[in-house]
Amino acid sequence: MNSRAEKCAGKPAVFLDRDGTLIEDARYLAHADQIRLLDGSLEALRLARSAGLATVLVTNQSAIGRAWLSESELHEIHTRLSALLESGGARLDGIYFCPHHPEAVLDEYRRVCPCRKPNPGMLLRAAEDLELDLANSLMVGDRLRDVEAGRRAGCRTVLVETGYGLEEWRARRPTDPQPDHIAPNLLQAVRWFLELGDTD
Repeated sequence: MNSRAEKCAGKPAVFLDRDGTLIEDARYLAHADQIRLLDGSLEALRLARSAGLATVLVTNQSAIGRAWLSESELHEIHTRLSALLESGGARLDGIYFCPHHPEAVLDEYRRVCPCRKPNPGMLLRAAEDLELDLANSLMVGDRLRDVEAGRRAGCRTVLVETGYGLEEWRARRPTDPQPDHIAPNLLQAVRWFLELGDTD
């Protein structure tokens, strides 16, 4: 366990990307009525929580910096998402987003941010806020940048084949991060992680 993980030792978690992992990728989701949960998402969250894992959403949201979406509109989207999950017997313990981008249109969002994946900032902040054990946690996403963020935080990683997952894996380069596992979807990713038996 690395020093960062020791500092944040606590409850294990499943960190998950939003678009293409938990919900359908709508290409810069702008309205709450566009949300469509992917098959197995509710069951995945219920399974994780029943096993004692926290569930935390970590999502890049450069649409805010590009002036395509406001932070208040993003809040409405996540409020709707939370309601959909709760109606299905699931919920998230935290939602973290990064609105920044090096080429953002809006000055206040134009910067290289340590929270923007592939950087691990959102995972590290969630670990401190929620007292999570990064070394015994999982990061799931459909992009290799999700995998890299998880690896930098000291988590196990799964690339899902939903969203851009298959496309990214087929186009990968030798220097790209290697996930610990590839799964068809979020539910299978959680099942794989629980079968490891490291979250007791």
